[in-house]
Amino acid sequence: MINEMTPDRSGAPAGSLPPRAQAELAGTAWEELPHVCTGRHGVPDTPDVLGAVLATDPARRVRAVGDLYRLLLNREQVFPATAPAALVLVRLLDDPRTLAEDRWEGRAGRRSLRAELLNWLASFADIARLDVEEGVGTAQDLAAARTARPTLHDRIADFCDAGDPLVREAALAATALLLADPALAPSVPQYAPAVREVLAVSADSYYRWIARERLAAWGEDVTGFVTAEKERRAALDRAGELAEDPFGDQEQAIRWLEEQPEDTAAPERPGRRCEDRTTPLPATPHGPVPEPPVAAAGSEAGYHGPWRIAREEERAEWTFTPYVGVGPLHFGMTLEEITRVLGEGPAVSSYSHHGENQRLNHADFTESGIRALFHDGRLGCVAADALTGPQVRLDAAPLTGCAPSHVEDWLVHRTTRPGSLAYSVAGDPVFADLGLAIRSQRAGDIVLTRPLFLLHDWLDLWHALPGEEWICS
Repeated sequence: MINEMTPDRSGAPAGSLPPRAQAELAGTAWEELPHVCTGRHGVPDTPDVLGAVLATDPARRVRAVGDLYRLLLNREQVFPATAPAALVLVRLLDDPRTLAEDRWEGRAGRRSLRAELLNWLASFADIARLDVEEGVGTAQDLAAARTARPTLHDRIADFCDAGDPLVREAALAATALLLADPALAPSVPQYAPAVREVLAVSADSYYRWIARERLAAWGEDVTGFVTAEKERRAALDRAGELAEDPFGDQEQAIRWLEEQPEDTAAPERPGRRCEDRTTPLPATPHGPVPEPPVAAAGSEAGYHGPWRIAREEERAEWTFTPYVGVGPLHFGMTLEEITRVLGEGPAVSSYSHHGENQRLNHADFTESGIRALFHDGRLGCVAADALTGPQVRLDAAPLTGCAPSHVEDWLVHRTTRPGSLAYSVAGDPVFADLGLAIRSQRAGDIVLTRPLFLLHDWLDLWHALPGEEWICS
């Protein structure tokens, strides 16, 4: 089994980037500019991620874009590497290779790489206009992000009239957010009409929110847009209730829902939590903060029964970074990459068939004691076996093989965002702010924690997990 070691620096070469992007990349001291997980085993450094954005292999491109979000805008924060990376990415927008289309993590339908890079730049601009007190990073990192805004605006402005509507909307979204820079305020009258006429009526709910928020900040009347959004949400709620009501007009409701344009927004976009800045944070739970959980001692030496629990010295030591990865694994990996980094092949691989195609659902690595779960061939969830899996730690506290109630109590006291704690239909606590679910797994007469480390798309355990996973209880 593998303990975390030195970082894997086998990233894509940056020589595939256009000359101006290469110059920007080469002129930056990246070794002094970490991202959220710089130095972690299996996690690429920022130059490796940027070098893979224009990779020939579509799977590498998709993973690189996912890494831009996970490593450089993790949990709505900017890091020392974030602003310099944005200045490289903006140099890629006019490269013809960005016209390649694909499906990107957390988005409906297909869109070009150019549109998705503009979406990332919009997310960057969204965070850059917040304040340090709102948890977006250090004052130095935030200042660097804000300093980059005029340069980004100059490069992105060319795409606000693009023929591709998805590129045009993404460029307008990024531009509207960049105009929060006081130095760019004189350009507001130039872009406000397009924000109103294009962005405010987009099928993308995040773009509509940007339009309402920015237009209101610019002193324009958004009453009609606010009313329309409330009516849209109410209609969708009513139709959803009817579609599930066996005594209602299900067929008509289902037809209406199918006719609605698919929301192309990612499930969690930076800035959404700021829609109502006056909403108070939940009060600190009553009572003293519980002690960190303690892992089970393990079975006696020499015991080989079916419920054998690995001892502390037998378990690999892994750490967990929310929405980035766990141990040597990070989200977005393929089965081949996981096999290579773990040094073992899967004992069991489960596939589902869709017409002539087969799709990988999950793979069990018995020596490492983990189950890797996939969506579209990329890692989206990792389950650590309660009996034999690695000891995964969060802030030095163990999460694997502990008493479920102790882990749950400790995590509840760490939860700060409204609505971040939910429960699955099986009663498993799911912490959306961490991308973590705590399931229980039998070990003879006791139950121990089987932690699941998740991306946003997997938080609805009942619909996301394969049937085999529910057997592990």
